[in-house]
Formats: sequence, C-alpha cells, structure tokens
Amino acid sequence: METGDRKRKLNKYACACAVVGSMISIIFGYDTGVMSGAMIFIKEEFTIKESQLEVLAGILNLCALVGSLCAGRTSDYIGRRYTIVMAAIIFMLGSILMGWAPNYGVLLAGRCTAGIGVGFALMIAPVYAAEISSANTRGFLSSLPEIGISVGILLGYISNNLFAKLSLKLGWRMMLGIAAIPSLFLAIGILKMPESPRWLIMQGRLGEAKKIMYKVCNDVEEAENRLKDIKKQPE
Repeated sequence: METGDRKRKLNKYACACAVVGSMISIIFGYDTGVMSGAMIFIKEEFTIKESQLEVLAGILNLCALVGSLCAGRTSDYIGRRYTIVMAAIIFMLGSILMGWAPNYGVLLAGRCTAGIGVGFALMIAPVYAAEISSANTRGFLSSLPEIGISVGILLGYISNNLFAKLSLKLGWRMMLGIAAIPSLFLAIGILKMPESPRWLIMQGRLGEAKKIMYKVCNDVEEAENRLKDIKKQPE
C-alpha cells in the first residue's frame, strides 16, 4: 500500500518543469485574447479595411501551422527544452515587431513571426510535459498547456481593459508588445529546467537521462521502470 501511495504522489520537481514549459501556452493565449481588443485601435490608427483586419487576425493560425510542422523535426534534433526556448524567442521577436509597428505591413510581419512561435509552442509544450511526468500524473500535467491557453486569453482581456485608457498610438502597442517580456523570462527560465529523459535516451545519453529520471520520479524503482519502458519503445 505504501508503494502504491508513493507512486501516486505528484512529484514536485516534475510538476515545476511542466508548469514552466507550459507557460509558453499562456503567452499564446494572451496574444489570441488581446488582439480582439487591439484591432479596434489598430483600425482607427492605420485606417485599414475590414478585410485587412480579418487577415491580421487569421494569419496567426496559418503561420502556427507552419511552426507546428517544423517543431517535430526540430525538437528531435535540438531537444524539447531548446525548442521551447526557440518558440519563446520567435514569439518575443514577433511581439517586439507588433509593439513597434509603424505601419500595417510591419504589424502583419510581427503577427506572422509570433504565429510561427505559437506553432512551435502548441506542439512542444504538451510533449515536454508528457515526457517529463510519470504515468500516474501524465494526464494532469499534459493538460497544463490547455489550461495555460485559457488563462492567457483571460489575461489578454484584462490587458485590453488596462491599456485602452492610454493614448491611441501607445495603447494597442503596449497590449501587443508587452508579451515580449514574459517570453524573454521564459526563454531564460526553461534553460534551468532539465531536458526530456526520453529525448536524451534517443540520443544515447543514458547517464544524463538516468540522473534526470531520479529527480522527476518519487523513488529509484519508479525511475528504473520508466527507463526500461522508454528503452523498449521504438524511436
């Protein structure tokens, strides 16, 4: 009974890793939510057509598709952790472009850049959470990116309300550009997190994988069992 209780216990280190990795989804949700309010001010300043606003809103998902298609191969090549760093940096660059945008073209380019980062994030965040967690907590920790999206959308609406009080030129730029700050902190913070043990084993780095597995598991027996299961699975 004690062994079963120990295995059902949530490992705090694994949980912290999953939470940090899932923060990229909060940033994505924020960008999705905040654009709904920012478009009102963008249309007023740039005097653009409704069709241009529709392109601005929808281009994120199209570019996210491109990012998602590239993320799988990228994460296999450089690792899950550095792929999250890449996603955060790409999104940060997109946010800076949107916050600075002197015209519609630059704003659209920033939106496309952010969309690619979003695509990377949507693919890699659940993978990292799943691979870092044990079987009994994998469902919960893998759901954190989805929860993060909803939280981000809520924060976007709050940002709309706060920055709408600023001047026309500054308000919407703050709404879109401020997302660069958490993206930067995420890129730095994720470097403190461990790499996925599964990816390390795929690279033949068994010693590193074992050290990390001991940290994200509640006991040695669980760690050894997880290592054996990963080795049995096809790459």
